[in-house]
Amino acid sequence: MNRALIAVLLGQSVATCHAASMTRLKELISLDGVRDNQLMGYGLVVGLRGTGDTRQTVFSAQSLTNLLERMGLTVAASAIQVKNTAAVMVTATLPPYAQPGSRIDVTAGAVGDAASLQGGILLMTGLKGADGQVYAVAQGPMVIGGFVAGGTGNGTVVNHPTVGRTPNGAIVERASPSPAIGAQLRLHLDQADYATAARIAGALNEHFGNVARADNSTVITVQLPESFRTRQTEFVAELEDLTVEADRMAKIVVNERTGTIIMGKQVRIAPVAIMQGNLTVEIQTVKEVSQPNALSSGTTQVVPQVNVGVKQDTAKNVVLKDGATVEELVQALTSVGSNPRDIISILQTLKSAGALEADLEVI
Repeated sequence: MNRALIAVLLGQSVATCHAASMTRLKELISLDGVRDNQLMGYGLVVGLRGTGDTRQTVFSAQSLTNLLERMGLTVAASAIQVKNTAAVMVTATLPPYAQPGSRIDVTAGAVGDAASLQGGILLMTGLKGADGQVYAVAQGPMVIGGFVAGGTGNGTVVNHPTVGRTPNGAIVERASPSPAIGAQLRLHLDQADYATAARIAGALNEHFGNVARADNSTVITVQLPESFRTRQTEFVAELEDLTVEADRMAKIVVNERTGTIIMGKQVRIAPVAIMQGNLTVEIQTVKEVSQPNALSSGTTQVVPQVNVGVKQDTAKNVVLKDGATVEELVQALTSVGSNPRDIISILQTLKSAGALEADLEVI
């Protein structure tokens, strides 16, 4: 495990050092107002094989009764067995500039006590946006990534059978509320950074003329050039294809559950000495049987024998010079025999000592 960790860290260092990576603006920015929209609706899944909601889920029977009434059938909710029907919440993401007639994927999750949605069909469900308007209508068979087999006390459940997807299962009925591209654009950086914002504005001014300015660490304002007044889409396409060197924050991410550590090339270590040693205390209890002599009046006894052993490894130390790189840090830590857990502890101690010139994030 220690070798695997070293390979990851050195690979990260080598990869980032070779390419002072030039990144397309498409990966760094988004246009103001051009975004996805969340949709949600309530519906029914029918055709289940006895794995639907039970009588304890009252709203399933009520929903089915209301549906049948709209079709001209009047049935009391108490007289309906809904074990082949499940109430679900349906969600979808409406992309920007989506037009009526286009299709989007939907996801449905059981809200009652249904055991599985396997084999079910989602009935026509209106999907509403935050403004309460219906933007899409979903219907179709469910695709489940799991299943339930067996009965009570002797069954098997694979993955999560109470959530399913319907690929291209919703038809867009109302155009997505996306703004038109005008004479001025506002670009939003996905990760706020003053240096990156300034570089983007500089790259735009160099390519298109004096058209851009960085308002702050997140927003860049761009004026549409005269040559693109009637070709806004072509301007955005050309803009997104420009490349800049994105400035990255010096950061270390640690996952203590898996022992994984990821560091970027910007991480620097102040002059510091690291010393590591292990103290192991082992206590063993061995039970021995004591037999009395023949023809004596004694009885057999169990006598515990306690052995205490103490082992302490010689402390190992290493000295890091000013401005040590990630590669030097890894080599230093592995040279003292550190395993992933030790390295995590050392990094946290370095941060507390003020010797680690990076943000340490533990997830």
